[in-house]
Parts: sequence; structure tokens; C-alpha cells
Amino acid sequence: MANYGYDIEPDAIVESAARIREEAGPATGSAMTHTAVRLLAIRREMEKKMVENKLRECAEDWATEVSSLTGPVRRSAEKWAKAAVQDRVVESIYCAWEGERHHSAERHLYPEVIASLQRIKEEHPEVIIGAVTDGKANPLLMVFTLAPYFDFCISWEDDASGRTEFFKELCNVNGNADLQWIYRAAYDKYREIAETRRDLRMSMVDEVGGPSSGVASENDGCDDPIWIHVGDDLAYDVGGSASCGAKTILLDLDDDYGQTAKSRFDHDARMPSWSTAPMEEIIRRRVMNDAAEEMVNKRLSRLSMLSDAIDEILKED
Repeated sequence: MANYGYDIEPDAIVESAARIREEAGPATGSAMTHTAVRLLAIRREMEKKMVENKLRECAEDWATEVSSLTGPVRRSAEKWAKAAVQDRVVESIYCAWEGERHHSAERHLYPEVIASLQRIKEEHPEVIIGAVTDGKANPLLMVFTLAPYFDFCISWEDDASGRTEFFKELCNVNGNADLQWIYRAAYDKYREIAETRRDLRMSMVDEVGGPSSGVASENDGCDDPIWIHVGDDLAYDVGGSASCGAKTILLDLDDDYGQTAKSRFDHDARMPSWSTAPMEEIIRRRVMNDAAEEMVNKRLSRLSMLSDAIDEILKED
């Protein structure tokens, strides 16, 4: 933003985003994607700065105080600022932030992440690993760290209708929001990748003249797969995936990790400063957290325990 001449603090963007969600109302505000809210917040703060600068220029030209400028002058400045802020500049600023966010995530990975993923891949070579996110974080864009270990990423932002319906249900009287839509989509993506792998193997067998029965083997990932979902959110990661038949591992990590999930939606915890979630959503999420407690199959305090937890689930299944 500074490169475009805007002196705006990051906290101003967060505060503006929270106001945008609040102004939209509980259901609509919660359903807005993180990307849409951030773009609107960036634009709003840029327009605000332009209005301030324009009013200051007018006051200097007229040898008066900004506070003495009339309503019509202010409205004219606001109209001018709205037209002056270009979408391509807003999008450029957002893309710069999103790119840096992924680079920052690579710099700040938990120490055991790569080693745990390597072990899982080595012990289970047919495994398909995907990411499910309600935002834009994508491990496939983290090319120096996570990308080699992930097969796909699916975001809530890819399905606007499903996201909108979920938050509409979340904000109704009963709060019976169904997360199956996104986890079914993740499962469909898994099936697509598994079947592609199977077809590739069979075509390779045909290529070298070996036998080909056209029947999927038990280890090709297509028949009766064991789906293990790992996450740090009770309501979404545990409750949502378990409702679709997944075994669940909750990352309830020790304090030395600095895990932010412990600061979100717990009854006794305070929301982190970067959160823009409306209070109505926070209250509903706490209810969903409580309901998901009994759906946890394994709870881990250290990431180094992940591979062993997966093996235990496989043996129990």
C-alpha cells in the first residue's frame, strides 16, 4: 500500500473487515468469503485516505479548518475517492498480501511438519493427502515446503452457494449447519485422483505387456478407503469430516507451539486480534465445538505423534 502512496496500518484493514461483516448482518456477513471481505476492506481504507487527503487540500486552498468544511464538500470528496480507487490497484495489493502470507507460512512451519509428512508418505506410499480450507491458504503454493506432500487443495471459497447456505443455517434459530457439502467435495476430489492413479498404473502394465484385469486392487485407493482427517478445529475439522465418515485427529498442541486455534471459539478464550468473525458466529461455533467433542478419535499434543496416531487408527479400523 505504501508503494501506491497509502499510509495505512494493517490493523485498520482488520478493523474495517470486521465492520464490513457486521454491517452485512449475521448470516450474510459470516458467509462472505475472506477474499471478498479483504478486498472490500482494502478499498474502504484507501478511499478513506483519499477523502482525508482531498479534504485537507481543500481546507488549505480555502485557508480554513477541515472540520469547517460543509457536508456537500465531504460528499463530493467521497464520490471522487470512490471513482479514483482502481480495482486493479486493490487487487494488486491483495495479491501481494496473499503471496507474502504463503511465504510467511513457509518460514513459520512447525518444526515436525515436514518430517511427519515424509514418514507418512514413506509408510503409506498410496496415501492421498489433501487440504480443506475455509479461506485461501493453499499448501500447493508453498513450493519450498508443503507442496511436494499434497495432492490437492479444496477451498470453501470455490463453492459460493454451499458456503452461503451453510452460514445461513448456522445463523438460524436451531443452528443446525451442515458441513457435509465441502467434505463431500473433498471426497470427490480424492476419488478423481485415486481413479486417475489406477488408470495410469493399468495403462503402464498394458504398455509393458503384463496382465490387466481391469479390476481395482485393494491398495489402489478406490475401494473402501480409510479417510483420516487431521485438523485443529473441533466444529469444522472434526464435526464436519466425521459426519461424512472420516476418522478424526484433533491437533490440540502443547503451549510451546503457539497454536492459535486455542484462541478461537473456546468458551474461556479471547478471539485473536486478526479475527473478523461476528459474535453470532462465535456463539454458534462454540455450540458446534461442544457437539464435536465426542467425534474425536485421536487427540495429539505433539505433531511428532501424527504418524503413530494414523497407524493406530488403521489397526483399529
